[in-house]
Amino acid sequence: MTPTTTTPDQPRSYSSPLPTPRPHLGHALASEWTKLISIRSTLWTLGALVLTVVGIGLLFVSQSGDRDYESISFTTPALFGLMVGQVAVMVLGVLTIASEHATGLVRTTFTAAPDRFRVLTAKYLVFSITAFVATTLSVFVVGIAAMLAHAGSAAGPHAADEWLGAVAGCFYVTLLGVLALAVGALVRHSAGAIAVMLGVVTLPPVIGAMLTVWEAVAPIGQAVLQRNVPVALSQLFGMRESDMGPSPSNLSNLLIIMLITGATVAASYVVVGRRDV
Repeated sequence: MTPTTTTPDQPRSYSSPLPTPRPHLGHALASEWTKLISIRSTLWTLGALVLTVVGIGLLFVSQSGDRDYESISFTTPALFGLMVGQVAVMVLGVLTIASEHATGLVRTTFTAAPDRFRVLTAKYLVFSITAFVATTLSVFVVGIAAMLAHAGSAAGPHAADEWLGAVAGCFYVTLLGVLALAVGALVRHSAGAIAVMLGVVTLPPVIGAMLTVWEAVAPIGQAVLQRNVPVALSQLFGMRESDMGPSPSNLSNLLIIMLITGATVAASYVVVGRRDV
């Protein structure tokens, strides 16, 4: 008689009764938005941006007269607050990713979402939309206040161009924040990334002024003085060329910051995708 052989029961595959949708960018966006509104430091930084732009802008509006707006636009008062508020945008951009490296949360993030490119894309989208909306609304509050307080000025015929210029200025500041986020992804250290961004904003005018002292490099210094963040924002917010001398077009300033930001963002994707954390 031939003995019968028995085989152990094959393990049955487990099927969860809960829906298990395939991860996509929408999930990453929801996760990054939750992080943004849950961390106190980011909320305080965003609040500082709004208070600085609106507070300084309204102070300027209260101290100006109708005739002042014959040479400046209604959105120009917001420029003075935004010159300070741009620091808050850059700090927020750095904290969006560098704070996760400081606390070690980035390991949990990349474990839960192994597709690092999707996570990084979600960070860029959530931050850029939040920063642009907050900056634009703050500037518009100041601009509308100036129009209501000084409605009899001669700036009215150019109002449409002035508002478009203000939106472009908000976009410029948002790009600075995106650049800060990319630098934070590369450096992985909050203080170091913030120091780099402060240097990007404050050093070009100083370096340009120093270079103009030597005749051999004076043209380079003049070019640096004409293409830095304060000059670009002043142009976009309606400061006349006669107020600050000949300067390049608004389009060239936007193109420069877009190229620099795009290159840094591309580098952040390459670096984040290659390293361990």
